[in-house]
Amino acid sequence: MATRIGVDIGGTFTDLIYYNETTGETVEGKVPTVPHAPEEGVIHAVQAHVPQHVIADAAYFLHGTTVGLNALLERRGAEVGLLATQGFRDVLEIRRGDRAEMYNLFWQQPPALVPRRRRLEVPGRVLGDGSVHAPVDEAATRDAIRALMAFKVDAIAVALINAWANPDHELLVERLIREEGFEGGISLSHRISGEYREYERTSTTVIDAFVRGRMSNYLRRLETRLRDLGFTGTALITRSGSGSMSFAEAEDRPFETIMSGPVGGAHGASEFARSLGIKALITADVGGTSFDTALILGGEPQVLYEGSIDGMPVQTTWVDVRSIGAGGGSLAHVDRGGLMRVGPQSAGAVPGPACYGKGGTQPALTDAAAYLGMLGPGQLASGITLDIAASTSALATVAKALGQDVETVATGVMRIAAAAMGGAMREVTVEQGLDPRGMTLLPFGGAGPLMACLLADDLGMTRIVMPPFAGNFSAWGLLGADRVQSSARTLVTDLDAQGLTRAQALLDTLLAELTDRGARPDKASPSARLDLRYKGQEHALSVDLPLDGTRIATDVDTILTTFAREYDKTFGGTLDEQVETVAVRATYTEALAKRQVRVPEPSPAPAEPASIDAHSFALGKRLPFAIIPRATIAGPTDGPCIVTETTSTLYVDAGWTIRPGTQGELILDRKEL
Repeated sequence: MATRIGVDIGGTFTDLIYYNETTGETVEGKVPTVPHAPEEGVIHAVQAHVPQHVIADAAYFLHGTTVGLNALLERRGAEVGLLATQGFRDVLEIRRGDRAEMYNLFWQQPPALVPRRRRLEVPGRVLGDGSVHAPVDEAATRDAIRALMAFKVDAIAVALINAWANPDHELLVERLIREEGFEGGISLSHRISGEYREYERTSTTVIDAFVRGRMSNYLRRLETRLRDLGFTGTALITRSGSGSMSFAEAEDRPFETIMSGPVGGAHGASEFARSLGIKALITADVGGTSFDTALILGGEPQVLYEGSIDGMPVQTTWVDVRSIGAGGGSLAHVDRGGLMRVGPQSAGAVPGPACYGKGGTQPALTDAAAYLGMLGPGQLASGITLDIAASTSALATVAKALGQDVETVATGVMRIAAAAMGGAMREVTVEQGLDPRGMTLLPFGGAGPLMACLLADDLGMTRIVMPPFAGNFSAWGLLGADRVQSSARTLVTDLDAQGLTRAQALLDTLLAELTDRGARPDKASPSARLDLRYKGQEHALSVDLPLDGTRIATDVDTILTTFAREYDKTFGGTLDEQVETVAVRATYTEALAKRQVRVPEPSPAPAEPASIDAHSFALGKRLPFAIIPRATIAGPTDGPCIVTETTSTLYVDAGWTIRPGTQGELILDRKEL
């Protein structure tokens, strides 16, 4: 039996799902997240929902977590020292000399992860072609190392100029650091990133050093606890750029896992779009604390080759997932100007919304939904029974401050939250010149189906597809995260026959390095991309490089044609200029077996369907909503209704009709009222 266990940690709930490849059996579950010790929530989920014999026989444990991301956002990581080339001490603060918010007169850049007193210089210089302009001054470097050790730093980041072209100086500095007796972590920029741009590479190296200790300790604790439970398989964690990597590799390259949590849903959505033939899909992952959205075109997520966290660039592959602080736990409050706001503050897992009965007193989005009847009978995952009276009391405090009734405040909370989420969805569609009205909305997460009709209304969308296992869909996406290892190296050269020969030589080097890092060429498939641009430009486009085995299987003219097509699609025209390569990207992908959703026969519908008076946003009043268990839907059903299942609740407003699909999904279409 080959079983996979997937666990995704959210701000409020930790989601689990396991899948048996042999029988197709799928089991899901939710438990409250343990914020101060997230691995405890993971273990609790496994113990509560996975039988002992399944744990012992499981082939894979796949994990998505925001431990590294939270460490950065909360600035709770290692005390880092930075050794930079002489003259580059302040690159983290000089940045690119631009403003992230051009028209905001009060914008201030976030403080650097490493304060200036812990950023010291190394005399010596490597040029862009890899030649040595000046050797490292070992005596001065030892003085700098001793100074950092006097600060009692936990980790040292070494980012010397042009180390991507020649790493000898960084390797020498690493040896000197160890000779001086430093026992903490060392992050060398050439091991982190093989690409140029000193600020971005330095930022990535510092981030790696900052999160390395916390991430390593977390993964070791988690794996130890899993082994204690009897798990003997392979433990994997998702990468920011999609796919997964072993826990051991994640300890060595923690910067690649910064967005580990949100990409599980994007990966699952990509699989789902391909299986249903959906060309353009927008995800709406609404959890307890955050809202994540991604655009899936042609069955693939949009992948960037540099990400950003809190204004700090990260030079690694990055699924373009936009996140905001809006979810089921987002708190409603009145600001100084007398206006109601929702989020980004969240009730989190503890104390949670007032209706959870765990001590929360401030009104959250879940309280508004519960009061409006949108959650049906109020039986949620993890045995939670909603306390509607507590929701009413919490909302009343805001209603009193605004001089409004509770019903008006509750509907306002839902619309304000939907508008904020809709704004994030416009970032990945409208701001890229794409019209969301003809796309499909895929809602998931504990509160995604709850918000689906409101989000579709906000963006003018007419079709919603709710996937199976919607409440735990990110965990389901983890189970299909193929093992991926990738590397990139800067190569600035004209795209001609000689340049393509140089690209092949570099590709061979990168694939060999990936093999040294643990890739298994006998089980994994290689792929490659070229970053290209017109000469004189600053930024590049990345295009696929067809391979025959590990050899480039195309000619220069074909690559130029592909680049011109992508450039025209992106910028609306092409240039009559020489094209040059900027970087070569290599990847090994070891595919996991495809999963099949086992769609059960519909269960008999209740003889007398239950109903609840709930608010209809389409009609602006309360009216009876039928309560329909998801397993009983066998044919088209008109809203308004509330569809219940174990881990999520689907709110179907008036003006929508719902029907089952072929792969366990529910399809909602807008109709005329």
